[in-house]
Amino acid sequence: MGTQDPSVPPHAQARVAGNKHPNRRSGAPHATGGLQHDNTRHTNRFTVVGNHLAQHKELSLLAIGLGTHLQSLPKGAQVDIKALAARFPEGATRIAAALRELEAHGYLRRERHRMPSDRIVTRTISCNQPAAARHRPEAPDHHPEDRAAVAPQQREACQEGRTHPTRAARKERAPGKRLPDVPRPAYPAPALLQAAADLLADLNRHAPRLLLSACDTAHLAPGVAAWLEREITPAAVSRALTADLPPEGVRRPAAFLAHRLTAQLPPPPPFREPAAQQPPRYPVRNCDGCDRGFRSPDPGARCRDCRAEHQESA
Repeated sequence: MGTQDPSVPPHAQARVAGNKHPNRRSGAPHATGGLQHDNTRHTNRFTVVGNHLAQHKELSLLAIGLGTHLQSLPKGAQVDIKALAARFPEGATRIAAALRELEAHGYLRRERHRMPSDRIVTRTISCNQPAAARHRPEAPDHHPEDRAAVAPQQREACQEGRTHPTRAARKERAPGKRLPDVPRPAYPAPALLQAAADLLADLNRHAPRLLLSACDTAHLAPGVAAWLEREITPAAVSRALTADLPPEGVRRPAAFLAHRLTAQLPPPPPFREPAAQQPPRYPVRNCDGCDRGFRSPDPGARCRDCRAEHQESA
C-alpha cells in the first residue's frame, strides 16, 4: 500500500474559477473596441500627408481637413476664400479662420504681389513640411533674402560650381579676387529681388561683354534691388550699368558691375508731405470674403465688391 504506480496518469488540476485565471488580466475589460483599418494600396490619385498635420494637437479639425485638401490640389488651383466657400458648406468666416490657423503654424503662406497694372494680388503657397522649410540650409556666401531671386537651376549651378570649380572660377576666388559687396535693399521682397535678377540677366542683350553667371547674378541682385527700391526705373538702371564701358573691355564683369552699383548708388527719394486732400495710405489686408488684397484701416473689413454683394443680399 505504501508503493506508488508510476504508470498511473497524474490527476488534472482543478480549474480556477472566476477571474483568478493566471493568464487573465485582473479587472481589465476585453479590448473589443477601437479603430481598425481596412487598407488597400493606392496606385493613382493619392496624396502623401504627414502625421504632423493629420494628428496636429493645436489645429482644429477644420484646419487639418482644409490643409489636407490644399496639399491635394494641383498647382494653379483657385484657393481663395470665395472659391473654397463655394466648394465646401462651412462658409467664408470659418474657412477664413482655418486659413489663418494654417498660416500661423507654417502650413500656408500668402504673399502679395503688385501686377503691372498696379493691382495687388495674393498668391497662396501650401507647405507640406513647415519644420523642414524653417530649417532649410541657406547657400553660403549669400544672404537669405537673395535665395528668392535665384531660380532652382541657378542654385544647382552654383552648388555644382562650388563642388567642381572651373579654372576661371578658381582664379576668380583666389585671394584678393573676391567680389565687392553691393548695397542691400531695406525691404528685400521676393518680387523685387526677382525683378533685379531679370534685369541682370537682360544686360547681355545691351552689352554682350556683361555676361554674368548664375552665382554672379545672385550676388549682384540685392544691389540692383536697392536701386529699384529708390524709385529708379529698370531702364535707367540698365543704362547706368551699361553706359561708357571701357574700350579695352571688361575683364571681370561681375566686379565691374558691383563697383558701379555701389559707387553710383542714387540717394533715397525725398520725403513728400502728403497733400491735405490726399487720403491716408492704409496697410494692405486680405478680404475675408474673397481673399483679395486691398487697403483698409479695419482688419475685418471686406473689399468693395464683397460689400456690394453683402448689401444686395441684405
